[in-house]
Amino acid sequence: MNQIPLVDLKAAHAEVADEVRAGFDRVLERTAFIGGDEVRDFEREYAEFAGVAHCVGVANGTDALELALRASGVGAGDEVVVPANTFIATAGAVARAGARPVLADCLPDSYLLDPRAALAAVGPHTRAVVPVHLYGQCADVAELTEALPPGVRVIEDAAQCQGATRDGRPPGSGGIAATSFYPGKNLGAYGDAGAVLTDDAERAGLVRALANHGGTAKYRHDVAGFNSRLDGLQAVVLRAKLARLAAGNRARRAAAERYDALLSGQAAAGRVVRPMTEPGNAHVWHLYVLRVVGADRDDVVGKLNAEGIGAGVHYPSPVHLTPAFAHLGYRRGDFPHAENSADRILSLPLYPQITADQQQRVVDTLVAALR
Repeated sequence: MNQIPLVDLKAAHAEVADEVRAGFDRVLERTAFIGGDEVRDFEREYAEFAGVAHCVGVANGTDALELALRASGVGAGDEVVVPANTFIATAGAVARAGARPVLADCLPDSYLLDPRAALAAVGPHTRAVVPVHLYGQCADVAELTEALPPGVRVIEDAAQCQGATRDGRPPGSGGIAATSFYPGKNLGAYGDAGAVLTDDAERAGLVRALANHGGTAKYRHDVAGFNSRLDGLQAVVLRAKLARLAAGNRARRAAAERYDALLSGQAAAGRVVRPMTEPGNAHVWHLYVLRVVGADRDDVVGKLNAEGIGAGVHYPSPVHLTPAFAHLGYRRGDFPHAENSADRILSLPLYPQITADQQQRVVDTLVAALR
């Protein structure tokens, strides 16, 4: 059977294989396994690409978010507002920083954090709000920033939006953002990796210290930190892929437009709700997420998978319905939009190398599964 994966990492590797191999040879020859020139060059290049003054490479996206929280003064006894519909790591990073996640519902059409719900969840112990830039487009940071009370910061979870902007503003500009370079991201490493992005030199310095056992000089430890550093081999991969990221995002946009056209036909009418891009967003389509109507989502995904179509679900359970955060005291029904999306959305294969013929097969198989 001709398989169409959800993400084609083999095709992505083929484009950079020779460059990565040469870079690995450089790192091995220099034995610069932790830090080194490759890491410094990547941090500089990604900061320039992302439109921020500082990029600090770290071990993974979860660490990046925890470090951004800690560098922003979040700690024990604080509360942090996060969306109910997100990958568990968003709430997990808050808990690891010693704070308590407070959940807010999403918007029913874009699935992004509802700014009004987030503002309503702010209380006397709230130290930060974490909007998640979901599926490749940015949440409304400006509305949050303007309305939040003094002392409450916005810390962006930008793990799914490398290259995205909202009203021309990139994540982290004027504040702080955390991103992930997990292999399946638009900019993916060959293992775990992440970064913190900011224009704030003080917070960037604190992140770098916290991630390096509390200091930036050997055997000097100014604060209690931990070990979360980007290694030279991953930096080689990220540099090679970064040079192709803008073109890859353009290819993703073209593929999303093809899906839109294919799914707007009569065969799919009334059976799916296509993704919605909020005004002002330059979407980079990390995922193409649609909502099924009048059908069992899990049954549809199963039928797609049986035909070799790598459809998936992002995410099948909201944070408040996971055992890890049952202690927060929320119940089913507390966040209806997040729960509805979790029950009905699915992700179709999308990557820069996907072909029009592959997309046609995906949609034909989807329509058949929905009947």
